[in-house]
Amino acid sequence: MIIPIQKTSNEVKNFVFSPYFGDGLRITFGVVLPSLILAQFNLLQIGITVSLGALCASIVDSPGPITHRRNAMFMTIGIVTIVSLLTALCNFSVYLLGILIFGITFLFSMLYVYGVRAASVGIAGLLIMTLGIGDIRPLSQILLYSLEIFVGGLWYIALSLSLHRIMPYRQARLILGECLLEIADFMRIKAGFYQEGMDYEANYKKLIEAQIAVNEKIDAVREQLFKSREIVRESTQEGRFLLVIFVDMVDLYEQIMSTFYNYQNLHKQFDKTGILTDFENTLHLLAAQIEEIGASLKDGTNPNLSLKLPRKIKDLKLEIESLVRLKENENSPVTFSNIGLQALKNIEVNIENIYLRIKKIREYFREKKLKTLLKNDIKIASFISHQEYELDNFTDNLNLKSENFRHALRISGMMLIGFIIAQSFHFLHSNWILLTIVVIMKPAYSLTKERNLDRLIGTISGAFIGMVILNYVTDNRILFAILLVCMLGTYSFQRKTYLVSVVFMTPFILILFDFLGMGSRALFIERVCDTLIGGGLAFIGSYILLPNWEHEKLKKTLIEMLEANLAYYHQVSQMYFGVKYDRIPYKIIRKEVFVRSANLASAFQRMYSEPKRKQVSINEIHKFSVLNHLLSSYVATLALYASEHFEEIADFEDLKIIAQHTETMLKESMKIIEGSEFVTKENIHILKLKTNQEPDEEYQIVIPEQFMNIQKAAYDICRISERIQL
Repeated sequence: MIIPIQKTSNEVKNFVFSPYFGDGLRITFGVVLPSLILAQFNLLQIGITVSLGALCASIVDSPGPITHRRNAMFMTIGIVTIVSLLTALCNFSVYLLGILIFGITFLFSMLYVYGVRAASVGIAGLLIMTLGIGDIRPLSQILLYSLEIFVGGLWYIALSLSLHRIMPYRQARLILGECLLEIADFMRIKAGFYQEGMDYEANYKKLIEAQIAVNEKIDAVREQLFKSREIVRESTQEGRFLLVIFVDMVDLYEQIMSTFYNYQNLHKQFDKTGILTDFENTLHLLAAQIEEIGASLKDGTNPNLSLKLPRKIKDLKLEIESLVRLKENENSPVTFSNIGLQALKNIEVNIENIYLRIKKIREYFREKKLKTLLKNDIKIASFISHQEYELDNFTDNLNLKSENFRHALRISGMMLIGFIIAQSFHFLHSNWILLTIVVIMKPAYSLTKERNLDRLIGTISGAFIGMVILNYVTDNRILFAILLVCMLGTYSFQRKTYLVSVVFMTPFILILFDFLGMGSRALFIERVCDTLIGGGLAFIGSYILLPNWEHEKLKKTLIEMLEANLAYYHQVSQMYFGVKYDRIPYKIIRKEVFVRSANLASAFQRMYSEPKRKQVSINEIHKFSVLNHLLSSYVATLALYASEHFEEIADFEDLKIIAQHTETMLKESMKIIEGSEFVTKENIHILKLKTNQEPDEEYQIVIPEQFMNIQKAAYDICRISERIQL
């Protein structure tokens, strides 16, 4: 039982030191404190309104550069103040309220045009509108109500900016640590390919899901580091420390990606020797080492290097040498191929390189302590993009071809229908229906479906938990403590696991209403019913009202993936024909491959959640995704060798025709997917390597083999592209 307990302990520790838990603590403190203080002066109602303003500001306070967070929070409190005022004024007329709901929902839903953070500003506006519906106040109190919300937003901004000033690098450390933990998980999945009897298809699927997670985290870290002035200037050891770790972390991820071989053939030849199991165990040890570095970043400690790893790597070398001698023995019955043995050597070398890179990252902790870290020479501006907030971006999307426009029409239409239903049947808390629609409906059907299930399951489970708590806990102090725990759980999991967040949210709401003297069994039933109605409307709207199906936009994603891999392959292959390795252009192209691979994998996942009849060519898309991952991995292997041993590369001019033909086939694949009339089918075939050169170095066997593997992958991509019908 020691291992499971230790694993659980590590998971709890990782979560406590995660940015999610940090966000939860900050938001809980920011939302609760105004109500607590004002309650001491019998001003609880005002305190709740101030807390609501703080909650709205917190919605946009997601990880990212502090300037972006600050600007978004100020924009949010301005918007929610105005919207709260408009909602309060329109409450006197059901017709004005209906017009306001449709108009505001459409306008704020269109903010997806400007990115996720801008969309969060819109969600804050919709939240304050839905919570204000039906709250009829005298005209004299309406301005005061909006002012209280404004003050609550200012309080939260002051809190968030103060915490950043006290701990300017804390957020970056936590996100970087999370990214390393995802890379460790990615490596564990790669290690699974060395397991005897592995289900390759299932492992490929897990690998693609892990790839999405890693790329999302890398993008988040890049955004946090490269757009933060304190870090970009590298004026402190901490800023330099975080940057150098990030640069080496991405190289480490590429190194892990490059370990890709024909695992079926390896298992046929070497399962009985046990060496593949040793590879798997060593990779798990390396993953644990990466995980320890990530955990150390988060909790501020120094990671230790495992003493087992050097011994394990040495043992792997000895095992391979033993297999080579066995192969050379004329009386030996073994059937190892030279290519198989060379693959084992390549895997061992790659494992050693991964270990050396981990060791290098570990050394940065010592150099930082000694204050000897030097500035990085990477051109940061080349790796970041800037969001343009031009009015043209908004107006250009006001047509039915725009996914954002269709989403805005869909959600505003469903909000209006939900409002009409609530008014017609005189629901006591009609805004719960609208709030459910706001948080569930997303631009993609699959995301709406997932949110809907999470909301429904979480609400029912949380409602039962809440009623049990209220039935058996009578001490208000204990109830308040449970309320704080539920709030912390709600805000900690809202960006990590929405289902868990809702499970915490529902008891929190029920206990809060009980404190306000409004708790009852009827409230529990209404909460569930309103969730069912809102979820049902969201589902119907996403299915029948201008729906967005993945197959309608997948063509662009496939072509972008091929373009990225083509550019990546061209950049790397040229290193073998005399073109010198150039670090910056190479890393920019590699970044595009990572991003577009994640985009393709995400699109496939979303399509997989759609109705069966909308899953157009889903098996072919899956195969296409796997083949592109193979291609990227093979190219990464070539790139790593070229970048580390450029001066040692022999003359590979005889491979140039293979490289050019491979590029031609990738271009033909793009034409096929586009449905072009100018596809040249005569170009789709495999060239044989014609060379009389006797290889005198091991890598001279490996390099041509990699070029041929890439050509084969490109050929397979062409063939699978012909079967994709979009």
